[in-house]
Amino acid sequence: VHRSFELDPGRARGEREQVVDMLAAKYGRTREEAAGMEANVAANARAEGLGYRTEGRDHGSTFDIHRLLHLAKARGLQDELLTLAYRANFAEERSVFDDDVLLALAVEAGLDADEARAVLADPEAYADDVRADEREASELGADAVPFFVLDRRYGISGGQPPEVFVQALEQAWKDRPATALTTVGGEAAACDTDGACEVPKG
Repeated sequence: VHRSFELDPGRARGEREQVVDMLAAKYGRTREEAAGMEANVAANARAEGLGYRTEGRDHGSTFDIHRLLHLAKARGLQDELLTLAYRANFAEERSVFDDDVLLALAVEAGLDADEARAVLADPEAYADDVRADEREASELGADAVPFFVLDRRYGISGGQPPEVFVQALEQAWKDRPATALTTVGGEAAACDTDGACEVPKG
């Protein structure tokens, strides 16, 4: 389940700037240093076969995107819309801070155009859901992204190597309370751990 987390919650709707300029101001770097930071991220992304633009990307309030993602979640299309939004933002020449682009992405993901348009037009639509996610993130100790929560007891912060996820998943599984296994469906053909399969008679 994807939860809402704004990187720049104080930014006003419609206020945009170039990503490189934002990074330079946020981290106290020169524009050239910020561009170098972006180049490093792009190299990592491209090594994994992902598109990543280092020039021309803008930065703004993501509140409307999160509201639209809650609509998508309610319609079972959250993964589809999130994937398209990431691709538009990082790899394509489409700004996710533009309502027309967001509407096009919503329709491409399978959402109803009129319903998505209504959400974008109403600043209160799904706003409480976004704020609830952000409160929960704060309670769980998330102060940056990515942040992964396992079984509501373990948190993984940042872009960690696969081994960290394996260790955390194994620990979370080990610490889960034992539950009784209920078998449903009655008698049927089954295979045991040695690969031997019972052949039903008749």
